[in-house]
Amino acid sequence: MAKTQQQRIVLGLKVRQFRQEKGWNFEELSKRSGISVSYLNEIEKGKKYPQPENLAKLAGALDIAPEFLTSSELTKQFAPLGDLLQSNFLNELPLELFGIEMQQVVEIIARAPDRVNAFISALLEIARNYSLREENFYFAALRAYQELHMNYFEDIEAAADHFVRRHQLPENGGVPADLLAELLKSEFDYKIDAEGLSKYPELQSLRSVYNPRKRRLLLNHKLSEKQRAFQLAKELGFNVLGLRERPLASNLLRVNSFEEALNNYKAAYFAVAVLVNRQAFVRDLRSFFQQSQWNPQILMNMMGKFQASPEVLFQRFNVLSREFDLHKVFFLRFIHDLDRDAFDIDKELHLNRRHQPHATGLNEHYCRRWVSLSLLNDLQKHQKNTGDYNQMLAGVQRARFIDSEEEYLYFAVVKPGYPTINRNVSVSLGILLDDQAKETIRFWNDPAIPRIDVNITCQRCLMPACEQRAAEPVVIQKQQERRAMQEMLKKIVS
Repeated sequence: MAKTQQQRIVLGLKVRQFRQEKGWNFEELSKRSGISVSYLNEIEKGKKYPQPENLAKLAGALDIAPEFLTSSELTKQFAPLGDLLQSNFLNELPLELFGIEMQQVVEIIARAPDRVNAFISALLEIARNYSLREENFYFAALRAYQELHMNYFEDIEAAADHFVRRHQLPENGGVPADLLAELLKSEFDYKIDAEGLSKYPELQSLRSVYNPRKRRLLLNHKLSEKQRAFQLAKELGFNVLGLRERPLASNLLRVNSFEEALNNYKAAYFAVAVLVNRQAFVRDLRSFFQQSQWNPQILMNMMGKFQASPEVLFQRFNVLSREFDLHKVFFLRFIHDLDRDAFDIDKELHLNRRHQPHATGLNEHYCRRWVSLSLLNDLQKHQKNTGDYNQMLAGVQRARFIDSEEEYLYFAVVKPGYPTINRNVSVSLGILLDDQAKETIRFWNDPAIPRIDVNITCQRCLMPACEQRAAEPVVIQKQQERRAMQEMLKKIVS
């Protein structure tokens, strides 16, 4: 029976440890076991798992019980690594996507087990203390993978282009949801129930659920045309790209593996590429950037033309790096929880380098001076006053960080979190105003665009007399107290 990567790694670490404890090199162990040097090297790197007769020879040469050599039990020296392997975390992360081989990781661990295991123990302890699950690491790895490739994947673009041409889908916007539904039925034998989730009150926050055994797609009847189109295009993505390991619900309620999270992203990317044709969008975006004045209606018109939600349209801004040579870009999604009246960043992506703002999941008050948050407040007021839950708002600002003094042209579109009625959503894009951005975007210096000093959170900001402040700058104050203590300690010692 073929051995798993985990079994090969555990065996290799044991052989290496007991060989080195005896002070033997490969030649000595080869002479005592009768196994070639090259094969021993492959075993220790976790590449090979020997046959039973060779395992017996190794155990005899190293003077250890064969049962222990082949068990999953690790010595105390490698115990933290055992916890990591048991979590299946290393096996799930496709290191090859980052140009890393598992054998390289094993060699690093084996060269300095005490130090590396102490580091692993610290990571696992942090994860336990902050209730981090495997999926938190999966999403972090996925973001790193996207950022590594500037969120642009030519193979998926090519697959989407081929699909659009083969089925003669509209390339200049407005791909009908009904047409996508027919393609799912005819090409992939789907059965689509447009009101399939109506009978399940517990699932009303989901947009779709897929039953693979019956090839049945259950949709939420509250979905708009553009939301239906995206869910159907995403289902096409799973099938066209041959992505077998996938979530069955539209929302990732629980992520079972990195492969599942990655495939979900790939299918969504395919959907965006089908709904918002790359060439057509680049033409429209070029025209938008050539305007001498900021005009939010152009963004709204693009969403209407392509039947795209703000999330879909802003995802298509991934062409900025390739087509406009704009690399210093970040994307954020703010969620306004109306029940708690709280703002959270639930998605972020930073191209080229880590920009501000960042730190998803901070239990702090995000700066209210960002146009995203002011628009979300405006949308909430509109909903309370009119009962209208279909309104979308767009805004722009030149946001200058008071710490770094970097300035961004920052776009935001806010919308109801439909079909979830107790939250609103802001999707935003920030472009660093460097020379390339100023040359590309003519309206960057439009006097009508407000110039606002901003920060990350109120707790980390000392901006004086800020009318929008929602909390005291306690984090900064504690930092200042620590610095004052350190300075005083220096004086006493000196």
